[in-house]
Amino acid sequence: MFGKKGLKPGAIHTLIGEGALIEGNLRFDGGCHIDGVVHGNVRGGADGQACLSISERGRVLGNVEVPKVTLSGIVEGNVVVTEHAEFGPTARVTGDVYYNLIEIAAGAEINGKLIHQAHAARDSVQESGSRPAKAVEEPELEVAH
Repeated sequence: MFGKKGLKPGAIHTLIGEGALIEGNLRFDGGCHIDGVVHGNVRGGADGQACLSISERGRVLGNVEVPKVTLSGIVEGNVVVTEHAEFGPTARVTGDVYYNLIEIAAGAEINGKLIHQAHAARDSVQESGSRPAKAVEEPELEVAH
């Protein structure tokens, strides 16, 4: 899973190096890599191309909201991933994880709820002008009393 066909990070536009401390919210476009600590919320750009990676040394004390994430460090807050989440064996989350597609390695810890939200992907498709396939309607069932 990891290293074979996992998320391929694009260019890193934002780098929070080891030993760096950000006190406040972080908003980024493109690729962002965190080796340091962020005391605040982390949010990827609205273009749907933002990709966040948090190394084993990285830590976020706040909520994370991104299209794609590769997590090997610690997040103390909720994580909202609209496309693809990949949690490595050293990943630690204290909070709920909202996801569309998720990969979790053995050893990863999530201390909160896992909440599947496929509509996040549909919403981005609708914003781009494409139409999702029409849902098949289920017949109503009658219950005898």
